[in-house]
Amino acid sequence: MAAAVAKGVSLNHISRESSNIRRLANFYKEIFGFEEIEAPNFGEFNVIWLNLPSAFSLHLIERNPSTKLPEGPWSAASPVADPSHLPRGHHICFSVSNFESFVQTLKEKGVETFQRSLPNGKVKQIFFFDPDGNGLEVASRETPQQ
Repeated sequence: MAAAVAKGVSLNHISRESSNIRRLANFYKEIFGFEEIEAPNFGEFNVIWLNLPSAFSLHLIERNPSTKLPEGPWSAASPVADPSHLPRGHHICFSVSNFESFVQTLKEKGVETFQRSLPNGKVKQIFFFDPDGNGLEVASRETPQQ
């Protein structure tokens, strides 16, 4: 196998385009604890940069309506708002150490979810959408071997 071209690779950021970056930022701050950090002033469009300490950054970019790109599944030609489709669809996954209380909080907030576990039963998963219809998964941390 040939050596990879890139060396020292790590995830820098994920970006999401949105027509309401403030709403999206508030969701990620409230649900996952992202912190809003200083963002550059691009002039022609607004951005909000968020950071999850020790993980990665999330860049929220004001939507350009002239591109005609779908904003998320809910703005696509055939919207799919069923979280049970997410295990095989586009999603970002976060791992949490408080899976059960996290799930309970989502339910209290009225977020529609789909739950399952990996075939070995060691990792629980919950799938749901952010306010723009981007797929999210939260997984429990794998139970250590006894």
